[in-house]
Formats: sequence, structure tokens, C-alpha cells
Amino acid sequence: MFDKILIANRGEIAVRIIKTARRMGIKTALVVSEADRDSLAADMADETILIGPAPAAQSYLLADKIVAAVRQSGAQAVHPGFGFLSENAEFADRLAREKIVFIGPNVGAIRAMGDKLESKRAAAEAGVSTVPGFMGEIDGVKHAVAVAEEIGYPVMIKASAGGGGKGIRVAENRKEVEEGFPAVKAEAKASFGDDRILIEKFVRAPRHIEIQVMGDKHGHVVHLNERECSIQRRNQKVIEEAPSSLLDAETRAKMGAQAVALSKAVGYDSAGTVEFVASGADKSFYFLEMNTRLQVEHPVTEMITGLDLVELMIRVANGEKLPITQKEVKINGWAVESRIYAEDPQRNFLPSIGRLKTYRPPAEGPDGDATVRNDSGVREGDEISIYYDPMIAKLVTHAPNRLAALDAQARALDGFLIDGLQHNVGFLGAMMQEPDFRSGDFTTAFIKQHFPDGFKGATPTPDDTELLIAAAAFAHAFGADRARRISGRMADIRNGAASEWVVSLGGAHAPTRVTLTEEGALVAIDKGAAKPLAADWRPGQPLMRGSYAGAPFVLKIKPTGEGFTLQRRGVAARALVASARGAELHRRLPEKQPADTSKLIVSPMPGLVVTIETAVGREVKTGEGVAIVEAMKMQNIIRAERDGIVSKVLVAAGASVMADEVLVELA
Repeated sequence: MFDKILIANRGEIAVRIIKTARRMGIKTALVVSEADRDSLAADMADETILIGPAPAAQSYLLADKIVAAVRQSGAQAVHPGFGFLSENAEFADRLAREKIVFIGPNVGAIRAMGDKLESKRAAAEAGVSTVPGFMGEIDGVKHAVAVAEEIGYPVMIKASAGGGGKGIRVAENRKEVEEGFPAVKAEAKASFGDDRILIEKFVRAPRHIEIQVMGDKHGHVVHLNERECSIQRRNQKVIEEAPSSLLDAETRAKMGAQAVALSKAVGYDSAGTVEFVASGADKSFYFLEMNTRLQVEHPVTEMITGLDLVELMIRVANGEKLPITQKEVKINGWAVESRIYAEDPQRNFLPSIGRLKTYRPPAEGPDGDATVRNDSGVREGDEISIYYDPMIAKLVTHAPNRLAALDAQARALDGFLIDGLQHNVGFLGAMMQEPDFRSGDFTTAFIKQHFPDGFKGATPTPDDTELLIAAAAFAHAFGADRARRISGRMADIRNGAASEWVVSLGGAHAPTRVTLTEEGALVAIDKGAAKPLAADWRPGQPLMRGSYAGAPFVLKIKPTGEGFTLQRRGVAARALVASARGAELHRRLPEKQPADTSKLIVSPMPGLVVTIETAVGREVKTGEGVAIVEAMKMQNIIRAERDGIVSKVLVAAGASVMADEVLVELA
């Protein structure tokens, strides 16, 4: 076995590889950019080697620097993780020439399957059904338009060397091809160092299902069943699960056999994923592409199979035979993974940056009949920058069945504390309650259809509202009682004291009577029956855990001066708690009207201005692109929201902008 491996990656996947290497007794060397010198992965690795500035094109994408780091460290092998150089055939070939082991598939397999154009050709030659598209490189915008119109709209414009949802746009018409093609080409160059583009038919109402394969250097290949990856935004996965709610045993066997046959045809010998688009109507499926690397969502496969895919990759790269046969691969329960992103769901999931002032994930391990796992590469105090993918963590729950896994995921998300930047934890919590998602009836368009303008917060049910009112009233009464009784030290006082308050929440004003008890309180809302609220909570704690009327809950709670903000499963509410007179005065206050900002074109997220596509005096129409801002490896077209004449252009190409910074003013 290798004495030391070098990890040519960063963030949570670097941490993930280090954990397995430690367990196997293998030392690790880690390459780092200037932005990652003090990262969690850097602290965990046995050795770190600085390879350049923060931009990936000046560090993680430079094969020369990776090879030099291998020589400096004395490592015998390189694990590329995912993204960066993980599917780069030239990099794998370079390592082979340097007598350095690549912990991934052989160069021939990467060339045959790692490139989307070549993989489609190989699949077609092998008799695999593929999605209609142009089997060649696209040469410029005019060629792209001609190809798109020949295939028929909608089409998908895709980076040939892409992955991780980067370098993909769906175009519904000619204008969107003209705008999208150069943007995808630029994203492809920046993220993968390869700007070749393909165009294929976009299948409406699809399910995205992938088969995990594992091969060794002795000709053995097995599949480890499927993952469902249909919950996506901007063509990037958000929630994954294993197995899929769509497949039956027969379809699973057919899809798995096809993935294995394709892998064997190219001599595949590591972890890889064969991706399919499947029809929810008749379970027909088409080959999309093969990712010749470890996938971000590999933990859900590990949870249902009991296998460590990173360990298998290392052992196979060292020449060992696969320790399992196809008959030995089982499905144990159900696993769900949520990707915790630094993004603003209210701004249509645009990236966010900032420092993690608070980062407290839920405890890993047993949760009733479920298990919680959190894969992350950050700690409290770390910064999420504009240079890399916005993923903060991957929260995974495993349970005997799908609904139990979803419920465990919801509980874990309710207990996930993040502060300092915008994030999608509330949205993910709401997703676990979405009826269509829970039923298993969804497509890759689910987020776009259900949240076309982003996620503004879940609508509270009557039960949600009652719980939040009860929790706010209890917190206020307990805090007020405790404050009155402080005499030199903080005492735990729950002695049956009763108090009356009015809780204002969501436009309603509920008279509430609270009687404190040893366990929590008895809470009577709006002359209703008193219900028991049990809570292990003290003022200042950000989480309240307990039960209300016998039903368990976890919620986030923060004082606001006159009350609390409360969050649970995507429901975010501000509760004002006051006496009857205070509540009446609050009702009389006039509502503050928002300022008119329709003449301002602002950047909805922080980033770098790539181009300004307008000038003072020029007329712009609603929906017209006026600037391109790049953030976290994606180029975003900023459009005018109304007709007007440009009166001011406040930034230039190359400028760094913050969220809500004004780019252009209209007369």
C-alpha cells in the first residue's frame, strides 16, 4: 500500500479523502492555494504545499505545480477528488509518464468517457441509446444557433469537459443561444481549462438518475445501484438520494447492466458514474455522460451499501482486486443528502460570500432509527470566497425507508446553525415537507416550477403558527421570570408562575397565557386549552429543542429586542411579544413603505464584473442584458427590469462588486 498520497483538491472532498487515508494508515500531502492555507483540510493533512494564488487557473488547474508538489512531498500517488483536474486526461497521462499513480481510471478510459463528445460517440458505437444532439465541436455563435435550430428548441449548451453543474445553460430560443453560448464557453475555460462546447436536445420533464460503477485493473466491474439527482437548480444538484423512488428492480437491473457493459467496453478501472435521463412516465432511459471520477453525492451510495468508495479507489489504484461481486451488492435502507450552499434562496439562489460567524452542524451519529453524517471542509470563522464552489457542507441522513430518511433530514436541518452569510438551510428544510417531493413525483424542473423566483420562505401551517407562538411566549415568559429573580447568580426558576402576553406573528395578534413548569410551560393561546411545552432551553441558546402537545420539535430562536425571530423547516417568522397595551400601540404604528429602486440595476450577488454591455445615453429594454458578473466559477447575466435610458454607469469591467451594489442607473 502507498505510504503517502497527495490530494490535488480542496474543501470537503480533501477532508473526506484525509479521513479514509488516516484510517488506512496512509500519510497525506495537500496542495493549497493562498486562499486555503489555513483551511480545515490544511490543518488535517500531514503536509501542505502552497501552489499559487486563489484563482484555480493559477493554482489547482496547473499540472506542473501538482507534479512538483508530488516530487517535493515524496508521495507515490495522487487523488484528484472531483472537479479541477480529476477528469483531465492530459494530467493523468502526465502522472503516468512521471511514474506517479493516479487514483482514478486509466488514461484511455478518461479519454473515451471523460469527454462528453467522445463518450456520446463511444456510447452510440456500443448501441447505447443517447439523447439527440450534435456529435462534434461547436464553432462560434452562428454555428451554435444553426445546430440548435436543427435539433429544435429547447437545447442544452454544455461544456464538453464540464461537471458539477458548471458550464451548462438551457436555451429556449435563438436569443438565449446567442447569449448563453459565449457565457458557457467562458465558464468552461475558467473552470476546466477547456472551452469546447456541445449542444443536445433538452428533454422536458426528465429524471436525473446515475449509476455508480467500480472497476479494478483485473477486468472486474460492478455497479453499486443508483442515485436520484433530480432536485437541481441552475443544473447543479441540490438534493440526492439512494435508491431512486422511480426505479423498480427490473429497471434498476437494466440500467446497471448497461452501465457495467459500457464501463467494460472502455476498460474502466476505478470509481465512476454513468448518468442517465429517465422518463417518469414509462421508465425509459437515455445515456447522458460518464463522470470518470468520484461524485460529490457518493455518501448516499456509501450509506446504503456500507462501502467506502475512497478506500476502494485507493486499493484499486494499488492493483488490488475488488473485494465484492455484483451479487454481494445490497440496498440497505434509504439515504438522503442535502448540499448546504452559500447562496441566497430569496434571490433565486444566487451565490453569497462572507465569513462563517457561526457554523454548528448537527451532531453526527444515531438519531432514533436514523443516522446523521455531515461532510464539510469548513469551520466556524472560515470565509466563503468568490473563487470556488459555494458548497459549505453535505448533510446526509440514513434510515430504514425514504420518509424516515426525509424526516431525519428535516430534524438535522432544523438543528444546523449558520450565520454570517446567506445560505439555503431553510429552503432545504422546507423541501423535506413538500408534498410532491415526499411522494416521489418530481422532475429536474421541480425547483424552477415550484420556486420560479427563488424561495421566499415556507408558508406556515396552522400547526406551525401555533408552535411558534407558543415557543415565543414561553421564551419571553421564562426570560422575564428569570431576569426578575437574578440575585448574584443565574438561577433556574420554574415554579408555576403565570403571565399573560400578546404574541404578534404574521399579522395575527394572539393573547397567550403562560404557566411555567419544571419541564417548560403550559401555554394557552387565544382562550384555547392549555397545552404542555417541554423544552431544554435557556435564554441565549440559539436552538430550542423539545415537544409541544407531545410532538417533538427543533427550532432556531434569536431575540430581537421586542421579541424573537424563529425558524423551522423553511418557515421564518418574527414574533413580537408584549403586554396587551404594548401590542395595541404596535398595531397603530404605520407600515414603512419600501423605497422605489426600479431605476437602479444592481448586482444581486458579490463578484467580479466581466463586461459592461451598455453606455450612458443608450436605451435598454426590459430583460436586456447590461452586464456580466462572475461569482464562484459562474457567469451571471444582469438584466434590466424595466425600459429606460442609461443615465449613469457606475462600474467598469474588472471591478469587484458587492451584493446590491448599483451597476447602472436609468433616467
